Amino acid sequence: MHIHCMDSYRHSHVECGDSRLVERRIRWVMGLTIVTMIAEIIAGWAFGSLALLADGWHMASHGLALFIALFALAFARRHSADPKFTFGTGKVDALGGFASALVLGMVAITMVVEAVHRLLNPTEIAYGEAMVVAAVGLVVNLASVLILEPPGEAGHGAGAEAGHSVHATYLHVLADLLTSVGAIVALGAGMMLSWNWLDPMVGLAGAVVIAVWARGLVRDSSGILLDQAPDPVLVDTVRSLIEADADNRVADLHLWSIRAGQSAAIVSVVTHFPRPTDHYKALLAGIPGLGHVTVEVRDHGGEPCLPAGPGALASGLGRG
Repeated sequence: MHIHCMDSYRHSHVECGDSRLVERRIRWVMGLTIVTMIAEIIAGWAFGSLALLADGWHMASHGLALFIALFALAFARRHSADPKFTFGTGKVDALGGFASALVLGMVAITMVVEAVHRLLNPTEIAYGEAMVVAAVGLVVNLASVLILEPPGEAGHGAGAEAGHSVHATYLHVLADLLTSVGAIVALGAGMMLSWNWLDPMVGLAGAVVIAVWARGLVRDSSGILLDQAPDPVLVDTVRSLIEADADNRVADLHLWSIRAGQSAAIVSVVTHFPRPTDHYKALLAGIPGLGHVTVEVRDHGGEPCLPAGPGALASGLGRG
């Protein structure tokens, strides 16, 4: 006898929904970001404002994040049904994020060196001109936040609509808006109070923000690329749910991230009362983000060490 239809037994790797609308929004914001970034970096060097430079480089980091999100969305959409990608295309975002994090780390180091140099060797700042450019950057950042803001409550829904990378991009643009405010405050205080030291200090703070973001991106993306277990709590949860049923014992357990927010598992169960694999998968069905569960069931044999539950007892009597 041949089984002709296997669709109900296969895992779907096709991305849900159409990401084209989100991709168009990201392109608009990326264009605005690149133009403003170039203007702020050139103006920062020309007018001697490290705060303006920090904001420009910060926008560069978010421009890179926008590009990564755009590439990941387009690549995942085009190759979601490609059988060459065994677990889908979720790691594309992690790979690009890891590469961009290394670049951002170098940018942060360069900014720290420049800030220390400016503190030790103060230079004149053309506050008026720099303030105009910073104000333009603030307007652009505000427009970018409004374009990327998901429908409904602010900050919610982006992850559901287009994945974690887009939601993170929205948060990065929001952080860039706050950095622009910091640059304007530094320039304004320096112009009114002659606090020339405040500009490099704000630039130093901007470098710290970029470094912290880069560190977090390295940590999150490398964990996915190296098939790291997503969370120790998740490991304990899987084990406890399996072992709470009958006299099951988990002999071997592998958990790893296949993309942000999604994990896969291979579980080897030893029991005196074997059940169909769907039974053990059902025990784990309530865990958010856990898919691609493979279960191996091994009959321990011999006398059971613990009394079985009603289901296991019925199964055992049925086999007899």
